[in-house]
Amino acid sequence: MSFGSSFDRSPNDADWGHYYAPGAGVRLHYVRQGKGPPVLLLHGWPGFWYDWRHVIPLLAGEADLIAPDFRGFGGSDKPDLPPAAGYSPAVLAADLLALLDHLQLERVVVAAHDIGASVAQVLARTAPQRISALVLFDPAYGGVGNRRYDPGVQQEFWYQHLHNLSWADQLIGYNRDTVALYLGHFYDHWVGRKDSVRPIEFGHIVDQYAQPGAVRASIAYYKARAGSRQAEANAAPPAPISQPTIIRWGEADPVMRVEWADRLGEYFADYQLRTLPGVGHFVPFEAADEAAAAIRLALQLG
Repeated sequence: MSFGSSFDRSPNDADWGHYYAPGAGVRLHYVRQGKGPPVLLLHGWPGFWYDWRHVIPLLAGEADLIAPDFRGFGGSDKPDLPPAAGYSPAVLAADLLALLDHLQLERVVVAAHDIGASVAQVLARTAPQRISALVLFDPAYGGVGNRRYDPGVQQEFWYQHLHNLSWADQLIGYNRDTVALYLGHFYDHWVGRKDSVRPIEFGHIVDQYAQPGAVRASIAYYKARAGSRQAEANAAPPAPISQPTIIRWGEADPVMRVEWADRLGEYFADYQLRTLPGVGHFVPFEAADEAAAAIRLALQLG
């Protein structure tokens, strides 16, 4: 896989189209490019809007692409709030609804991976009239259940336990070198197509997370989730999400395992699944062509 020289651009380059808008009590940063039907692109951890750097150029001629930074990430505000009150999926979803209101967008396709996929499902359930279709990559969803707690799997989820320690951000974010060492594990171990993360791109990601307070704010999401994960894993399935849902799952993802796709039908009433050989956790930049094709399909269905 190779990318053009345009991808050497810093995420701070003005040509990306940087804007700010109110969320639910915070200022959100977002990148916006293209014209056409609106698509909201939701990033994961450890990332920010830049997760979509290869998808945006592929679709900018076909859609209005809005890639926000969640609160606590990238250029968005990082409020010093108790995690459960300030960084839960419901709070992040409320920020996005405020952003859509600001942009006067009544209905959008949402494409998301990692924590973005969790927030996207909250949006689809709490504001279904605003979401025409979903595109989810390797999504955490209720059907994973207690399998995430199996002893053989916990070796992949150690980072979530670390993030809940009070001193975790001081250790990870001690300086740029410690940030690079920590993030380097995920951008190696979770990636199936190793050539999809070039050193210049990884350096841009480290620069974002090495900013003062960035690590602390980004892991607040995990602190907010800690108290509810077990109850959610044991809960009966809610009514399935009704919007058309396109799911692409990397077969080489070590953390959100492709075999966990077996219960999707209990949680999504209308879904299409295709697995991606050799692709790991980061579908938006490991398999940008596949991600863009999935978004095009969602635009047709939505």
